[in-house]
Amino acid sequence: MTDLSTKAPVAPRHPHSFTRHGITVSDDYAWLKDARWQEVLHDPSLLDADIRAYLEAENAYAESVLGHTSPLQKKLVAEMRGRIKEDDSSVPSPDGPYAYFRKYREGGQHELFCRTPRNGGAETIGLDGDALARGHDYFKFGGSRHSHDHKRVAWSADTKGSEYFTIRVRDWDSGNDLDDVVEETDGGVVWSRDCTSFFYVKLDDNHRPMQVWRHKLGTRQADDALVYEEKDTGWFTHVHESTSGRFCVIAGGDHETSEQRLIDLDAPEAPPRLVAARENGVQYSIADRGDELFILTNADGAIDFKIVTAPLSAPERANWRDLIPHRAGIYVLDHDLYAGHLVRLERANALPSIVIRDLASGEEHAIAFDEGAYSLDAMGSYEFDTTNLRFAYSSMTTPSEVWDYDMVTRAKTLRKRQEIPSGHNPADYVTTRIMAKAEDGAEVPVSLLHRRDLRADGSAPLLLYGYGSYGHAMPASFSANRLSLVDRGFVYAIAHIRGGTDKGWGWYLDGKREKKTNSFDDFAACARALIAANYTSARRIVGHGGSAGGMLMGAVANRAGELFAGIVAEVPFVDVLNTMLDDTLPLTPPEWPEWGNPIESEKDFRTILSYSPYDNVAAKEYPAILAMAGLTDPRVTYWEPAKWFARLRATMTGGGPVLLRTNMGAGHGGASGRFNRLDEVAIVYAFALWAVGLADRSV
Repeated sequence: MTDLSTKAPVAPRHPHSFTRHGITVSDDYAWLKDARWQEVLHDPSLLDADIRAYLEAENAYAESVLGHTSPLQKKLVAEMRGRIKEDDSSVPSPDGPYAYFRKYREGGQHELFCRTPRNGGAETIGLDGDALARGHDYFKFGGSRHSHDHKRVAWSADTKGSEYFTIRVRDWDSGNDLDDVVEETDGGVVWSRDCTSFFYVKLDDNHRPMQVWRHKLGTRQADDALVYEEKDTGWFTHVHESTSGRFCVIAGGDHETSEQRLIDLDAPEAPPRLVAARENGVQYSIADRGDELFILTNADGAIDFKIVTAPLSAPERANWRDLIPHRAGIYVLDHDLYAGHLVRLERANALPSIVIRDLASGEEHAIAFDEGAYSLDAMGSYEFDTTNLRFAYSSMTTPSEVWDYDMVTRAKTLRKRQEIPSGHNPADYVTTRIMAKAEDGAEVPVSLLHRRDLRADGSAPLLLYGYGSYGHAMPASFSANRLSLVDRGFVYAIAHIRGGTDKGWGWYLDGKREKKTNSFDDFAACARALIAANYTSARRIVGHGGSAGGMLMGAVANRAGELFAGIVAEVPFVDVLNTMLDDTLPLTPPEWPEWGNPIESEKDFRTILSYSPYDNVAAKEYPAILAMAGLTDPRVTYWEPAKWFARLRATMTGGGPVLLRTNMGAGHGGASGRFNRLDEVAIVYAFALWAVGLADRSV
């Protein structure tokens, strides 16, 4: 039973308001934002004592309400862990004399980075994540990249959850790290061809990736050379190796515009060379082959993107020539290049396909699958001069499969099928898709998973997941964890709402800025369509979303809460207006193209104010809500859900309860370690079962 002896905390109101564009907004819980938040990211112990006391009181209250589900949580963790192959490993990826792979040891929380001789032989461990994590409450790998001569590996890790990654370099033979330590980076590394230096991106004091530096082995970080600095605080900058391995690509942009520069890795001290100057609203990304660039772009009104070519010697816009013309409704979301082939990943009507083009003949063919909803991804390769394409496939019923595909002979070889040690029979489950009609007539796809013996009589509980921002599509892929709900009678549904690119780039444009509310209305329309199709009933649905999907959850709670038994909002972006008004926060300037700039624009201010979950809490009944936050989260700061819950509890007239759980030692991704993360998933699932009255029956 729920422990009612612990009372819900009531946050004190500290009257505060501000006026912008002639509009006055009250924000009586602004005090929950620590004035020294940048310092708290680096050292959580510096958090203001009153704020810490409030967050801990919220944690205690959440525990008092959900504590009775502890046996259920333990059972859920055991189930989910039983579906994990504990000594799992990736398919080795060849590169020169070696093949590189990642694996876990039995009982291990963190990955091991390994290699074997290319044609077989004893494996060696370059990085042991379990050993590196010892002594840290939080540990997460950033990136790792072996040097071209295979003698060293550059690796990075975050030990606070704040996403400041420290880069080190390890000698493969000795297993020891060099003296080099490069701090406050985004974790990525690109090696020079001579393996004596590497490029990286440094984060500034506001956690923004604005500068590219070159580090020479054996020197101090203070002596590193600044290679490029982005002046626009609304742009983020990252580095990666080009498809051929010939260049370091400096890729910059926001959510609408991009620009790239190339550094010849044989001449690492040469200045970066601009590909095409930024033009507002024009995005592009490059792949290189010989003296030619293959460029994926939305230039010239290509809403769903096209592929053009340009000479490497003169890559500016004037020299771009269409290779794969724009086709409305067929979204080209990625491209990869090999010595003889161009590979592109396309999506039409929320279903992906891989298309392969022979660059000598121009002949094309596609790899596609027959299931009603599935996920497909090209996996890339260390090697450029190969005819082998590696891709991954899964569906909501089919565990992930890794295939090697010969692009010349078209022979397909299964390299790995995800093992479910506790057993899984795909025939016991059904994956299907329905279309929900939104208020304006738009057809919104919904992917469904349920047991084959489900009775569609409206009695089943249903978890409805959504995101709908930044053009991120939600793949209908396999998740072993979900089976713990589905096997207890839940229907699991994914709403492919506007704001994502599930139906092309236009689908994204119809769910951003002044059209943002389409995302919320689409989600509610999906819930109603599922009710109409007798998969579930009102107040038998649990909504689930994280980050910007957490904003979706907050908005839906305000606008259509009567449909839901419960709502789970993980690291929820719910204080949208205040965050978009604070240009010192890490993500604010780059987010203005997505949400609008309320500092400069009264229209944007009014638009955001009209839907921001925190600002639209009303005196009404709310469903039960669970929010999960991370104290050191630089993306969605801890005070957003804290303020939201303070206002909810002071304003709502009934329903609930509303439960806030802040991880005091983690950031945006929650707990580190593959098994520790299961503890948080189990809390979410236990809450979902509890919200629909099944918690006590599920132990």
